[in-house]
Amino acid sequence: MRNFEVRKIVMLVIGVCLVNIACGRSVEEELSDTSSTRYKNPVFEPIFADPTVLRDPKSGLFYAYGTQDDWGDGVGSRLIPILTSTDLTNWQNIGQAFESKPVWKKNGALWAPEVVYVNGKYVMYYAYSTWGDPNPGIGVAVAAQPQGPFIDKGKLFLSKEVGVPNSIDPFYWEDKGKKYLFWGSFSDATTQGTFGIPLSNDGLSVPDLSQKFKIAAGDFEAVVIHKRKDYYYFIGSKGSCCEGVNSTYHVLVGRSKKLEGPYLDKEGRDIRNRGNGTLLLERSQNYVGPGHTSRIFTDDNKQDWILYHGINSSNGKVASGASRRVLLLDKIIWENDWPTIIDAKVGEKSQRKPFFKPQK
Repeated sequence: MRNFEVRKIVMLVIGVCLVNIACGRSVEEELSDTSSTRYKNPVFEPIFADPTVLRDPKSGLFYAYGTQDDWGDGVGSRLIPILTSTDLTNWQNIGQAFESKPVWKKNGALWAPEVVYVNGKYVMYYAYSTWGDPNPGIGVAVAAQPQGPFIDKGKLFLSKEVGVPNSIDPFYWEDKGKKYLFWGSFSDATTQGTFGIPLSNDGLSVPDLSQKFKIAAGDFEAVVIHKRKDYYYFIGSKGSCCEGVNSTYHVLVGRSKKLEGPYLDKEGRDIRNRGNGTLLLERSQNYVGPGHTSRIFTDDNKQDWILYHGINSSNGKVASGASRRVLLLDKIIWENDWPTIIDAKVGEKSQRKPFFKPQK
């Protein structure tokens, strides 16, 4: 190689170094920033609503579970669809959680599943409801492997039994050796809100329905709890989830020093009172109704990520008439111990993928 060619290469590398130092990026990051290391929303379509995501402690694979829906592809209504991924961006459809619908309720669909690994089993909490259901409830099922099949263990409670109207959207949390279920959804009733309640040691029943405690008002639903440093964070959704391009879903947050609350927003307002909460995510130019998030996941570069559903404003329905709620992914950036998403909007541009080391 001629000397002047060597000098050109050296100067090019130095230039890349200077640019990336100024931008806070390493040369290694720049050289690895190829199409294989980037993604663009959505990460799955046509429908994957109300996603819960589990990282399997045995295989390291991610599994996502969504609300029962008819995707308009001729297959019919899937009884909790299941996806799998190695990196949160490339998802494969692998089937459904149930071989047949649970029978403890006469009418309804299976909504908003929550799947966790508890005591060596995969446990699913799910809502059983119809639109306008006067008495929806929450059930529980178990499986020996994350892809199912899940065997139903029946109901935990119905709305009228627990005294909370519209009891849907379950979320599991384990804290200081105790297991809890959180749940709740929209209602104007004074008894409505997001609640928590202690579970049995195996997580499959609620010993005492009177032990429920309220953490958020009835304008919230789709609760997620996240623990970071000294705070518990409440992440929840408000607005209409399922009106196609007219959906108004958006995500807000509060935090507390105690799991039971009170959860306060940035202004110090208690989210048990309606109208409170700090904005985390709202519609972008091309996506409306973003909400019902997953848990927050931390990749091997210590970057946090969250998944949720949203609707493309130019393509709001599928052939079955269902809202086309696609699966979306964005990074969480912490500012003064508050979670943020860039511009508080759905990320529409190409982004660097989460980084996860290959599992051994």
